[in-house]
Amino acid sequence: MLGCVIHGAGDLRVDELPSPAPDSGQALVAVRFGGVCGSDLHYWHRGGVGDFRLKEPMVLGHEVVGTVLAYGPGAAGPPPGTPVAVHPATPCGVCPECVDGRRNVCRDTRYLGSAARTPHVQGGFAAELVVPADQLRALPEGLPLERAALAEPLSVALHAVRRAGDVAGRHVLVTGAGPIGALVVAAAKAAGAARVTVTDLLPRALEYAAVAGADILVRADDPADPGWPDEVDVAIEASGVAAGLDTCLHRVRRGGTVVQLGMLPPGQSPFAGNLVVSREIELRGAFRFDAEFDDALELLARTPALAGLVSAVVPVGDAVRAFELAADRSRSCKVLLDFGT
Repeated sequence: MLGCVIHGAGDLRVDELPSPAPDSGQALVAVRFGGVCGSDLHYWHRGGVGDFRLKEPMVLGHEVVGTVLAYGPGAAGPPPGTPVAVHPATPCGVCPECVDGRRNVCRDTRYLGSAARTPHVQGGFAAELVVPADQLRALPEGLPLERAALAEPLSVALHAVRRAGDVAGRHVLVTGAGPIGALVVAAAKAAGAARVTVTDLLPRALEYAAVAGADILVRADDPADPGWPDEVDVAIEASGVAAGLDTCLHRVRRGGTVVQLGMLPPGQSPFAGNLVVSREIELRGAFRFDAEFDDALELLARTPALAGLVSAVVPVGDAVRAFELAADRSRSCKVLLDFGT
């Protein structure tokens, strides 16, 4: 079977891999689509994500959907042939964070396509994938696999909005209109936000934010843009750059909430810390997700317009082109690899 394997910075290959067999408690899935994520691009460009560096070849990918093929001994779940999405996280279940109900920050989790531990956790960009059976989610009726491939990044967005607290009736600012930022727009609107303003440097990215439901689009590099709000109730930083966090801290009202969702570059990042003090701003982090995965599938099922965020579907044999396209935000939003025949 074919798999998309990163061997080092700039060294992405489509390799022939052995077909896996499910062990006790596991399920075997025929992968159909896999979404190229920003972390996949970081492994390709830099050989790592933040402090997590490649030490061995690794199958990429954690945004995968497909069809159940079989189960190992003692495993059960949706019947073979059922379209499913794969929850990519396997929390340990026993650490203080898991016991406290915060499994998304489990200190010993396994996450598909991650170099956070060695041996690395191999990812889902392969024609067949074995995972714990309890990580399968049958798709809601009427949700096609292609749209369901957005479930993982939408779960991230839903978690970030929930970290912001109650946004119903409020004005929300989102800095960064990449795939995650656009889905934060959708999540905020679904949570009842009265108005969502989005900033980005690229007109094409802002167009995708409009598809997701943004009310006001602002060019981040134009201080004279008439869309800039004087202040907002909540700001969610989804660009992963310090300038985005600075914008959030300066635009959120006194006593407002800022959620840092975008992963900032390694090392120290300057930010307007005095504003956190003098305005009593709540600054919170948001990392991955947990039960939001099920909610994301339901939201995708009832929001067909989100299919418009899928900008390209590329056969896995042409994976390098898919990654090049995904890295070019002037031409794409979410790019999917197609493992079908």
